[in-house]
Amino acid sequence: MVIHAPQLLQVITGNFARAITLYPFVFVRHERDRNDPILLNHERIHLRQQRELLVFPFYLCYLLEYGIGRLKGRTHRQAYEQISFEREAHIHERDFTYLKKRKLMAFRNYYGRKLT
Repeated sequence: MVIHAPQLLQVITGNFARAITLYPFVFVRHERDRNDPILLNHERIHLRQQRELLVFPFYLCYLLEYGIGRLKGRTHRQAYEQISFEREAHIHERDFTYLKKRKLMAFRNYYGRKLT
């Protein structure tokens, strides 16, 4: 379910993100984002990742990867872009068949991998 919630995005991300996935919901900043196929595919990949890790461990790993990036001196954006979950979703967000062929726990293949 996609929910227009600009205030939530402001509070959680400081308006850094256009959308955030909090299983089982996708919250978007702009009403028009409810119909953006690339953005929604990106968020569907996160839904799959969250389901695989039983939700809470996903958030724990996500924050841990981000925190490690920041401790390494990366900027907010650089640390965010190095999170394995984000790399997988970013790389495949334009592939609308990706989730049909995606292997279980595929995000593991993106740990330490640079975005292209």
